Amino acid sequence: MAVNDFIRDNKDRFLNELLDLLRIPSVSADPKFKDDVFAAANFVKESLEKAGADVVEICQTKGYPIVYGEKIIDPALQTVLVYGHYDVQPADPYELWDSPPFEPVIKKTKIHPEGAIFARGSADDKGQFYMYVKAFEAMMASGDLPCNVKFMIEGEEEVGSDNLDKFVIENKEKLKADVILISDTHMISMQDPSITVGLRGMAYMEVEVTGSNRDLHSGTYGGAVANPINVLCDMIASMQDEDKHITIPGFYDKVQELTAAQRERLNEAPFDLNEYKEKLDIDDVHGEKGYTTIERVGIRPTLDVNGIWGGYIGEGAKTVLPSKAHAKISMRLVPDQDWREIAELFENHFKSIAPKSVKVKVKAHHGGSPAVVSDSSFGYKAAEAAMEETFGKRPIPTREGGSIPIVALFQKELGSDPILFGFGLDTDALHSPNEHYGVKNYFVGIETIAAFFRQFRKLSEK
Repeated sequence: MAVNDFIRDNKDRFLNELLDLLRIPSVSADPKFKDDVFAAANFVKESLEKAGADVVEICQTKGYPIVYGEKIIDPALQTVLVYGHYDVQPADPYELWDSPPFEPVIKKTKIHPEGAIFARGSADDKGQFYMYVKAFEAMMASGDLPCNVKFMIEGEEEVGSDNLDKFVIENKEKLKADVILISDTHMISMQDPSITVGLRGMAYMEVEVTGSNRDLHSGTYGGAVANPINVLCDMIASMQDEDKHITIPGFYDKVQELTAAQRERLNEAPFDLNEYKEKLDIDDVHGEKGYTTIERVGIRPTLDVNGIWGGYIGEGAKTVLPSKAHAKISMRLVPDQDWREIAELFENHFKSIAPKSVKVKVKAHHGGSPAVVSDSSFGYKAAEAAMEETFGKRPIPTREGGSIPIVALFQKELGSDPILFGFGLDTDALHSPNEHYGVKNYFVGIETIAAFFRQFRKLSEK
């Protein structure tokens, strides 16, 4: 009770501190925000120090730093490792935001009647990892920290966490813990809390198609010389058949198929298809034949164009055949697909289907492995009990379509299943204009995290 009293007594400050963090445009993908990314790292460091961590370090990497902090109250007690990221996605296109992305505002919505924080990074992942900092502060201030705690907050998650592998491998002893907590996922709803037990992996590619050595007049050359945009569209379209089955040879060879019983259990999660379509303002869903919407985003791989460009896109008309066309393509992967193997299969196939009238280049940007985590560990049981305590309802285990590559890394190198303890909602517009995070979600998350620490110690001592 003392912890929850402290949270309530400091509610305004906890919220305002998060808003200050959200004002920092820590976009790791764009070099023009470099100083802001470092500023966010310093903000995290100072927050951990103020909250009561004994050791806080900014650990330099070849890219952006990792903020490490710890509070060891007794080496004989259990240790909880918290992972999060302070970098955010680019806010483009800015014109589609109802308010500036780095000037957070709180507005009431139908789903968030108590208000939601509209800002880039509010749900992914500043609002979610900062809950741990505030829960830690509340437990420290109340003299009620039941376990040791370590923090590892990085600044490159949105660009592939290229330097995290090396850091984890070189610091296994420093990062040693009994459980790892990650809040970078979402729940089904505030009425139906859930814990994610599966994530898809990803292979992110960029392709370039080149035709002539310069842009050409579309009247003089149209119909006689290949248009790279037309060719690129044809090539992309050919990579899925009429059943939305991906046509890359070998793509499904290692896909882990679920049993009928597993699929049935997955589909027990509350889901209203009409409500889903209404929220997205679409007339129908779309995807691989033979699978439900829940299965399509949780247990099946995908291939999607994330961006495509070429030719003239300015005001008015310019009749040209462009010399080049480009696309960025991501493939979400499922157990047991290896992203490097899939990237190679993609490159070989893309080059093989290119007509002789064009030249193609393929670049693999980054990727990550899919992961499935246990729902029978002490960590999962503690998270389940904590959510039941604060939500009044036992959470549902779910599989999520997003990718957190470090989950598989932690399983391999640290020998522990992370608990994917998300408090956002799938309607929070992650990676999109008008990203937001419920104020209630933020505070319920803080209370639930504190409850997790109590439950984890209690279960571990049985």
